Amino acid sequence: MTKPSPSSQPSEPALMPTASAVVRIPANHLMGTLLGPADEYLDVIEHAFAGTAVHVRGNEITADGPEAANVARLFEELLVVAEAGQRIDAGVVRRTTDMVRADEAPADVLTSTVLRRSVGGNVRPKTAGQKRYTDAIANNLVTFGIGPAGTGKSWLAVATAVQALQAKMVDRIVLTRPAVEAGERLGFLPGDLMAKVDPYLRPLYDALHDMVGAEGAARLLERGTVEVAPLAFMRGRTLNSSFIILDEAQNTTPEQMKMFLTRIGFGSKAVITGDRTQKDVGTGRSGLDGLAEVLEGIDGVAFVELTRRDVVRHRIVAEIVDAYERFDARTAAGAQAQGPRGQPS
Repeated sequence: MTKPSPSSQPSEPALMPTASAVVRIPANHLMGTLLGPADEYLDVIEHAFAGTAVHVRGNEITADGPEAANVARLFEELLVVAEAGQRIDAGVVRRTTDMVRADEAPADVLTSTVLRRSVGGNVRPKTAGQKRYTDAIANNLVTFGIGPAGTGKSWLAVATAVQALQAKMVDRIVLTRPAVEAGERLGFLPGDLMAKVDPYLRPLYDALHDMVGAEGAARLLERGTVEVAPLAFMRGRTLNSSFIILDEAQNTTPEQMKMFLTRIGFGSKAVITGDRTQKDVGTGRSGLDGLAEVLEGIDGVAFVELTRRDVVRHRIVAEIVDAYERFDARTAAGAQAQGPRGQPS
């Protein structure tokens, strides 16, 4: 029996080359900033890129593995942020990782400024979605920010309004919300109408206090430079040279939404925020439903959809939002499978 020729011998599986990338950090103090106290941020990065080994030697960071290029780019983006004087923490590292994987530009996002504050640090977008949102507000007359809780819709809208007021682009800020009860009855509370609706408007006051401080907010409200009022108070008015924010717009009716949008006067800008998953409107139909189709093609109107990736509250908030989205998807799929009247389709 003849031996098989070498060419017919089973070949050894070819070894895939391991990708490698190196980042050199220009200064010792920046190494501590990038790696975190007790290498906390390095641990976050190694967990996120579990299949890629990260080695630190002196001022050199080496990544070996399938995602070596992403790890290197992550450190390069964080380096730009650190050199710009921005604070880095574990949350920033996680959000930067998400942006790198989505082929976005973290440094451009994290070093842009919405509002410069005298205390408390400057207001900046923290995700690519938030950057698209603030850019849309700057470049359009009417901007809709739609997304789940914790994505900074209202907070960033108030920040851009304060910036426009400080830059003398507008003469006043008008903050409004529909006074819709979220499963509670507040009509028994003492006081006049404004005292009764104050709990609905409190989140807008809180955001304003964050931007200009309690004393600054009190002065602006006393002068009438900032007006906070329920949506019902907007009927019959024309708001010129104003920055108008309609918060919790998912709780408007279609008629209220039309009324609000037709209040916008010359020299004004409007931002409408809402979360389609938290409707408390009694009629069941929200003023946000189908609005993108109604306003399609109008120059100066923008819709920005924020997602769970843009949640910047505690990590658990993003996970809760994600859990609700998965549950709603399963419920919708189950209802579709059952067909009409609960019969299998």
